[in-house]
Amino acid sequence: MINNPIALNVKSIKKQFAIVTAVKDLSFQIRRGEIFALLGPNGAGKTTTVRMLLDFFKPDKGVIEYFLSDNQLPQKPSPSEIGYLPEERGLYLEMPIIKTLTYLGVIRGIEKKDVLNGVEHWLKKLDLYERRNEKLINLSKGNQQKIQFIAAILHKPLFLILDEPFSGFDPINQEIFLSLIKELQMNGTTILLSAHQMHLVERVADRVLLMNNGKMIAYGDLDSIRSEHYAEEKLIVTLNEKPDLEILKQNPSIKKIELLNEAQIEFYLKRKDAISELLNKISLIHTILSIKTEQISLHDIFIEKVKNDKERNHSNA
Repeated sequence: MINNPIALNVKSIKKQFAIVTAVKDLSFQIRRGEIFALLGPNGAGKTTTVRMLLDFFKPDKGVIEYFLSDNQLPQKPSPSEIGYLPEERGLYLEMPIIKTLTYLGVIRGIEKKDVLNGVEHWLKKLDLYERRNEKLINLSKGNQQKIQFIAAILHKPLFLILDEPFSGFDPINQEIFLSLIKELQMNGTTILLSAHQMHLVERVADRVLLMNNGKMIAYGDLDSIRSEHYAEEKLIVTLNEKPDLEILKQNPSIKKIELLNEAQIEFYLKRKDAISELLNKISLIHTILSIKTEQISLHDIFIEKVKNDKERNHSNA
């Protein structure tokens, strides 16, 4: 995606509510056809950022530019070009499913015939066609989420914002939605994804932006963030006795050490090629019972970056 044209350019946006600055000088770009993840703890500024992207809020300063037309000039997107799955669901619970989706498609400007064809396609794809005449209130939360998703993509938007799309889903439906998100990307849709399920996000996201306290603390593809901001590899070693952590911490290739239990250690390494060297040094003072390597996860990065940001803010206070 690195050479794809820019779909969205966000430059130095800021939003303040009374004495709280929700977003502070935030800049990023999203390229056409990529899946871009916006992540952060509660209160990080994600929702405010999304609402500014949707023009629900105006930024106090900064620029938000969409480049969705072929001429690559910044233009305000039309409702037909943007799809939005909100975290707070807003469906008509007392209306039949097919009437709800038909109504939402028509007000987006789609011909009724095309709406009905699209509704039939998606309801069948998500195993809800047989329930099309039921009221929405009779569906489970997971199935209501599927209807909300259909409403967000029925008009085939160029740019799709998914806020907590996995909410209410069991593991099977999470897998279905991962496939749908990748399918939409393959068909050319640019996707901004915000979700708490980090293990799912890292399976589909091309790049991520991690926010805390309204500002960016990490931005880029996962490989570069692992190497530049954290560590490259995680090594879990089980010993036959309690380890001597003070000696082990002296190894310069180690970013961080965590004791998982009495004899099991988790090493975060700065370099992947440091594994053999580290194991040799451990074996000089301990007997190694087992070894397991893992790639640094998005969850690991998330926790560490937010923790470091809090410590910086505390020291500057």
